[in-house]
Amino acid sequence: MRDHTQSTSSIFARKASLATTAVGTAALLLLWGAGTASGAVEPVSLGTADSFVVLAGAGVTATGPNTLNGDIGTFPTTSITGAGTITVNGTDHGGDGVTQQAKTDLTTAYGNASGQGPTSPIVADLAGQTLTAGIYNSGSQILLTGALTLDAAGDPNALFVFQAGSDLIVGPGASVNLINDAQACNVFWQVTSSASLDSNASFRGSILALTTITLNTGATVEGRVLASNGTVTLDTNTITAPICTRATRPEVTPVAPEVTPVAPEVTPVGGIQTGDGSMAAHSTGLDMRLAVGGTVGLLAAAVVFAVFTRRRLRTV
Repeated sequence: MRDHTQSTSSIFARKASLATTAVGTAALLLLWGAGTASGAVEPVSLGTADSFVVLAGAGVTATGPNTLNGDIGTFPTTSITGAGTITVNGTDHGGDGVTQQAKTDLTTAYGNASGQGPTSPIVADLAGQTLTAGIYNSGSQILLTGALTLDAAGDPNALFVFQAGSDLIVGPGASVNLINDAQACNVFWQVTSSASLDSNASFRGSILALTTITLNTGATVEGRVLASNGTVTLDTNTITAPICTRATRPEVTPVAPEVTPVAPEVTPVGGIQTGDGSMAAHSTGLDMRLAVGGTVGLLAAAVVFAVFTRRRLRTV
């Protein structure tokens, strides 16, 4: 019976251990899945291309006037046609080493933006839509003919990545609006072919195009126009590098709990010194000694009586 009981207990313990392991594994998988979903959108680092508002691979053509609040550069074709129509509130790097490194970093950023997923499909014109943070993909062109609203839901770090399988086409007077702490610095448009912004379009975000980027009369951009291999064409435009505000967590100063020391209660045993220098017996100690003395006396009397009685019996 004992062996059977031990065997049953052992089997139960093993089953309990397996159940605990299964529950723990399921919990870990659930947490991992939740973390992966919430962290699906990754920041697109532009590296040294971050300071450029215009960056081209095959030159820049401008008719003006144009205002660039940021840097400009082009490489390997270094020509800027109509440079006199451009006011650069930044640095004209031409085709120098800074521009060349920025072009390398642009290639890396383009690959980052194009490779992100999972994505939400774009199946129609973006006009009239309100989108929250995420990655949006079209297998062909992305079309915007009206107002698109990007809603960060109170998170200034919210990221928006748009992936176009061919062109980005923004119609005349179309706009990208930002609400609830959305920021232009966190919006990226990865374009496999060319991007065009028609007259008086108000656009936000950084355009990373593989070939050309064209801005028609009066189009404005809070962001960047970065063309890896093609030209950038400007016509009376204003492009401003976005200023990004990052959310910070409030600093918390740990406070140690206040502890009030409590002295243990001690009951004195033995004599207590009186005012005249003599010792007075503590009542509790005295009562205890009297009780012990009485008990010992009774035991002694009982022993004497027993011995006396035994001797009388022997005598009789």
